[in-house]
Amino acid sequence: MMRSFETLQERFADLQLLRYEVPDFQLLPLKQKLYVYYLAEAALLGRDILWDQNCKYGLLLRQALEAIYTHYDGPKDDADWQAFVVYLKRVWFSNGIHHHYSYQKFEPGFSKEFLEERLRTTDNSQQTIDKIVELIFNPEVMPKRVNQADGEDLLLTSSCNYYAEGITQAEAEAFYADLKSKVDANRPPMLGLNSRLERKEDGSLYENVWRSGGLYGKAIERICGMLGKARKYAENAHQQRVIDKLMEFYRTGDLKTFDEYAILWVGETDGEIDFTNGFTEVYGDPLGLKASWEGYVNIIDHEASRRAKALSDNAQWFENQSPVDERFKKKECKGVSAKVISAAMLGGELYPSSAIGINLPNSNWIRAEYGSKSVTIANLTHAYNLAAKGSGMREEFVIDEETRQLLSQYGDVCDDLHTDLHECLGHGSGQLLPGVDADALKAYGSTLEEARADLFGLYYIADQKLVELGLTPNDEAYKSQYYSYLMNGLLTQMVRIEEGHQIEEAHMRNRALISRWTLEHYPEAVQIVEKDGKHYVQVNDYPLLRNAFGELLAEVQRIKSEGDFEAARQLVEKYGIKLDAKLHKEIRERYQKLNLAPYKGFINPRYKLVQDAEGNITDVSISYDEAYDEQMLRYSQEYNTL
Repeated sequence: MMRSFETLQERFADLQLLRYEVPDFQLLPLKQKLYVYYLAEAALLGRDILWDQNCKYGLLLRQALEAIYTHYDGPKDDADWQAFVVYLKRVWFSNGIHHHYSYQKFEPGFSKEFLEERLRTTDNSQQTIDKIVELIFNPEVMPKRVNQADGEDLLLTSSCNYYAEGITQAEAEAFYADLKSKVDANRPPMLGLNSRLERKEDGSLYENVWRSGGLYGKAIERICGMLGKARKYAENAHQQRVIDKLMEFYRTGDLKTFDEYAILWVGETDGEIDFTNGFTEVYGDPLGLKASWEGYVNIIDHEASRRAKALSDNAQWFENQSPVDERFKKKECKGVSAKVISAAMLGGELYPSSAIGINLPNSNWIRAEYGSKSVTIANLTHAYNLAAKGSGMREEFVIDEETRQLLSQYGDVCDDLHTDLHECLGHGSGQLLPGVDADALKAYGSTLEEARADLFGLYYIADQKLVELGLTPNDEAYKSQYYSYLMNGLLTQMVRIEEGHQIEEAHMRNRALISRWTLEHYPEAVQIVEKDGKHYVQVNDYPLLRNAFGELLAEVQRIKSEGDFEAARQLVEKYGIKLDAKLHKEIRERYQKLNLAPYKGFINPRYKLVQDAEGNITDVSISYDEAYDEQMLRYSQEYNTL
């Protein structure tokens, strides 16, 4: 059971660090503890890969900034030093120099002279000093990690390190279109997933594959070493086969082997402990092809998993009742498994900022033929909920006391349930029409996929079926999710965006798209109203909102199933990106008075092997007392793989 312990740890800039507990870890038998331990080590060893993926100078910059931090001998109350510390902590949090959500490059609060002086004291060459100073202080150098602005060349204007400098969007799209024409269209590998696209001397393009002996090979070999140690303590033979196949993929870089691994992984549902490790999500690539490195380890929460199991056991019922066109429904929902878990370690793209729900694999044909595994991460949600209590958000942004009471009574349970519906069923629902390219929506694909899963959850959270399954207490509870979702999409998520900027991140675009489309098409159901000089969301007809979500779900599913790029572009560009400057300013000013951090992330627990006098491992200890800077510096030392 989760005990009550201090989750809030550190606050700086727009960020707050939390701790999460791994409940009942100490009650596990030694074999399972060791399985968690070595998987956790493997989840941390890919850290440098992500830093390099995010920016080709990321590792150089991190090393230089950390050297300044550890060797600084000046006054701690110096304004430049204090601003430098905040800057470094932000860079750590985002695994690079660009904001983890907005993708904009951080602006330094310290002077150029301070940085130059400190770089000289830490034994850097003049060439290195000039490069770092230009990178940090020149706003025209690598200004945005991921650019998805319509009409611009998304590769030439993005700073991520998935494509060699000078490769254009048109060249990359033509390269992968040619590859796709040569593979099985019914079971296509996820082309481009694990490589950097580069140019040969003759001008032609080729993939520099991330594998043992190839790009990122040193890191991958160390990851495989830890996976090999974990294999000895696996709970069953199926888990061992999963690890074997993953290591084979890491050695070869063969995407067909990756598909074989994904099929094995999705079929392993008997163990208490599970993990992912590797190149997974494509949000960081403006073309939505190449995957950032991530790793996590989890332990099943049996009590909470009863909720997820009830959904997965009824997956076919939900698919059959969906408001989408019959052509786009799955005739047979295969292998849908869902559980609620406790995170035991977060790594790569999932650290320090983490998702609270995950659904994998991402391959459409594997999901259709073999199913998917979905998790809701209960101990992270628990930490978020503890941090939110008494924040003043509801008092400031919820329209009246009646609605606040609704959210207080049902908000937490319906938030968790919507996450379950999104991950367990939403992502796994629907199907592409024969011959439709899974990447047909290009830069808009991630936003539309998140919208599809969110709409599925919104539509069904109001269904009587959930009351019958005992997942919602009554017919009124769903209203809390409808209100909080629309309030977030229309108003409060804007606090995360600096004035003058637009929405960049796929999940935020998705929420804005759904909420604004609903506001425009169903004004009799929801409005933005002004009250005492402040703007609020007012819901007039909750049942009608369900009709709105069902209608939009049907359209989003059609767009995906048919690969209708132009409809996707119009939907996202019209509803998902632009902000009303006046309203944006008001919401940010109201939020700033609450003195809250809009973004939160986590400090990992620390595991240590316990040995007796003869060197035999007798236990694995877990502690929660490592400070944020201590953890980041230790990770740079112990998991320095590139």
